[in-house]
Amino acid sequence: MGQLLASEALGATVSGIALPPARIDPHKSSHTAVAIGVAEEPLGQLQVRASASQARRLVAWAAAWPERTWAVEGAGGLGHLLAQQLVAAGERVLDVPPRLAARVRVLATAASSKTDPNDAFSVAVAALRSRTRRPVIADDHAVALRVRSRRHRDLGRAKNQAACRLHAVLCELVPGGVPEEITAAQAARILQSATPSGSAGQARAELAAEPLEDIRRLGAQIRESKKLAVAVKAWGTTLTEIFGVGPVIAATVIGDVAGEARFATRDRFAAYNGTAPVEVSSGSRKIHRLSLKGNRRVNHALHMAAITQIRHPHSAGRAYYERKLAEGNLQGGGRRRRR
Repeated sequence: MGQLLASEALGATVSGIALPPARIDPHKSSHTAVAIGVAEEPLGQLQVRASASQARRLVAWAAAWPERTWAVEGAGGLGHLLAQQLVAAGERVLDVPPRLAARVRVLATAASSKTDPNDAFSVAVAALRSRTRRPVIADDHAVALRVRSRRHRDLGRAKNQAACRLHAVLCELVPGGVPEEITAAQAARILQSATPSGSAGQARAELAAEPLEDIRRLGAQIRESKKLAVAVKAWGTTLTEIFGVGPVIAATVIGDVAGEARFATRDRFAAYNGTAPVEVSSGSRKIHRLSLKGNRRVNHALHMAAITQIRHPHSAGRAYYERKLAEGNLQGGGRRRRR
């Protein structure tokens, strides 16, 4: 298989088949590269500072192992920049999940102290022995969709936080507050009609204007983020033809899945997004429970699409839901089944 290369960078870990992978540590400003052979024997190591020349220095050092592969821990997260730099340099790069590398460290001998080279070695071994190695590819349109959908989620969360702060202030200005979802126009009318007494009441009224302005500003940004629909259309996906799947859900799924070719079967995709039940069996007792694993963003996107279908009687999802209810396979009203 050649050699495996790994390095620990500013919150990123890299390893290659020539150099072992390193663990992602966001508090570090350097990359510690470690090389291992097919028998997991150490071949060398190098530490470079995180800089514009980091990839070039690592590749120059790894020239001693022509048949090499790099393993980057968290190549889709903190190790993204370094992994993309190596790919752009024509290197073969593998993505090593942090949990997989952590398991290797747990199985290591107790004499192995937690250092950057040892962490890199663990990533390299994980990449060398794993049967499900995932190559890192250059960023494409799917990554752009992931970035845009993440921005949309962040704006939505920020707007909800501002609405919660506004609700809390209005409870101190208006008897009973606002029991339902509040809009910027509704909050403005309430504040205009409120007659706070004393300096404390006046201060509350003035402070309420701040989250109100945040809601307006974030609402405008969310409307601008609807450019996401244009980006989804440019991808040419048919996901939006499914009832309940809009641009945001489609962008989330496309951005995180990054190509259906990753999954050999529909069952593997279900395991990836957490919709496949998990077997919890012992002896002759066979039990399947709800999975709490998998990609939670994709899982949430599919959940929202399903809820949208259930709420519309004419949708295929609603017909399926009612059929399962009639078969006794579901509990209506959102209640949990008691065991």
